[in-house]
Amino acid sequence: MIRKLSPSAGAQWLLGGLALLRQAPLALGMLGALWGVLGALVVSLAMAVPALAAGLQLVLALAGPVLFAGLVWAVREVAAGRPAEPGHLLQGLREGLVAPLLATLLPQLVAGVVLAILLLLLVGSEQQQQLAAAADEFNRMAQSGAQPTPEEVQALVADLPAGRILLWLLLGLVAGLVVAMTVFVSVPRILFDRRPGLAAMGDSLRASLHNLPALLVFFLLAFLAISAIYFGVLLATLLVQLLLGAWLAAWLAQVLLMALVMPLLAGAVLTAWGQLFVGAGAAVPPAVAPATGQIEA
Repeated sequence: MIRKLSPSAGAQWLLGGLALLRQAPLALGMLGALWGVLGALVVSLAMAVPALAAGLQLVLALAGPVLFAGLVWAVREVAAGRPAEPGHLLQGLREGLVAPLLATLLPQLVAGVVLAILLLLLVGSEQQQQLAAAADEFNRMAQSGAQPTPEEVQALVADLPAGRILLWLLLGLVAGLVVAMTVFVSVPRILFDRRPGLAAMGDSLRASLHNLPALLVFFLLAFLAISAIYFGVLLATLLVQLLLGAWLAAWLAQVLLMALVMPLLAGAVLTAWGQLFVGAGAAVPPAVAPATGQIEA
């Protein structure tokens, strides 16, 4: 059973995540930081040994759902008044839920394949190469500090099918929204309700469609919050870069972002799960208990 909530519930989800993070900022931040350190290590090793880059990135991608499930578990422990521990990051493994958690990667994989096919159909292989070359040239100019003139921009994009590229970008945005709705509360459904991976994603998609205004409010506010966090981290790392160098600053940015953003999102997802599904609130303390609302089958 799924509750029908008001659009303001999206703001409640984000505020619930923030409240849970404030209950144990060091403990939850440490878990996010451990995830960030792991990601930074993988990136550094991939740069040092390019032959291992693809394999290492695949391992990190596969670990993502398990690590996020661990954060959701840790956040619920904090909500219940218990401490968050580093071992919680592997709670999904301990619970024997790795397979259903990995299934939450399927929507991203399907969306990626579909968008790749659409890009080939809409743009074509030759114009894809031209688009990649134009992007590389713009990146080179940005890194060198040069400002492209209107004539240079026109020369780089003159032969590109702008309308079809914009259509593909729009389709990509729609696909991203569908993927986000499919996995939004699938992790707590797997962890706490013991739903299979595909069933949990179906539940998440149904709940999201029933509460689309609340979900859009949440996505907008989450984007603004993450942007503010990113700006603060950027200021801190710029100072570190001046004092200690760019390499250490890049590491610090990765770790700080993960330490702040991932526990916040985990808390918001836990709050949304507790409000959206009838019976889920019994497993969530009063701080994130379900909101009243219309119930739909």
